[in-house]
Amino acid sequence: MTTKAIVVEGGAMRGVFASGVLDAFLEQDYKPFDFAIGVSAGASNLIGYLTDYPHRSINVITKLATSKRFFDPARFVKGGDLIDVKWLFEESNRQYPVDEVKLFDGIPFFATTTNVDTGKADYYRITRHNFHHAMEATTALPIAYKHTPCFSGGCYTDGGVADSIPVREAYRLGARDITVVLSHPLEYAKSRVKTPWLMRKLFAEHPKMAEAMLQRADNYNESLAFIRNPPADAVIRVIAPPSEFHVQRLSRRQSVLIEGYEMGLIAGRNHLLDD
Repeated sequence: MTTKAIVVEGGAMRGVFASGVLDAFLEQDYKPFDFAIGVSAGASNLIGYLTDYPHRSINVITKLATSKRFFDPARFVKGGDLIDVKWLFEESNRQYPVDEVKLFDGIPFFATTTNVDTGKADYYRITRHNFHHAMEATTALPIAYKHTPCFSGGCYTDGGVADSIPVREAYRLGARDITVVLSHPLEYAKSRVKTPWLMRKLFAEHPKMAEAMLQRADNYNESLAFIRNPPADAVIRVIAPPSEFHVQRLSRRQSVLIEGYEMGLIAGRNHLLDD
């Protein structure tokens, strides 16, 4: 029997598209997957999907992630966090508590993190014991979030640095039928960093992190190449935003976010019709 997986990309507020896709799946009780892997906002979106909690993600995005408590440029200028991912995670769970039995004892759920010492991706199976740490780590955008989460003998930052689209990890774990939900239109390609010297300066204390940031575009585009030309024994199904998707990494306008969510709903429903 073919092992099936779902992979959900991050992208901060661009993750609103995936929240729509996953809500469309919940409408039809579509859960054929043997495991799930999420990155950053993609991992956060999967929480609502895996616990059968429709609209959780869109509420978190439009009601909490747009608040000044989460995103505060003035706080950042004074030396604080630009985005407070720990607050967002804790407040999300307070306002929208999830069924922990479904989350921890259901479909295996992995979150992608970037190890600051190695610059490589570490993939954590989410459990009751590491839930808070791993979710903080996968969403801990470097520079924007000042606190580096440390647990299980390592220190981590946003999983998107080392592996934005962990489709190759899903394949390595045995999946041969992989559904990938992207945060950019399929024609997108990531550009290389234009100021490598600045990146090395910003991450002077963690040179492997600096290298990971510099290699990020290549890794991202290699994942896209894997998606477009999968191994002969694998099928990869892609759900990507349309070219008119206007949500940016830090978009906060409600109308733009809702439009992006509705694009995700449509794309998810169309995917099910074609499946």
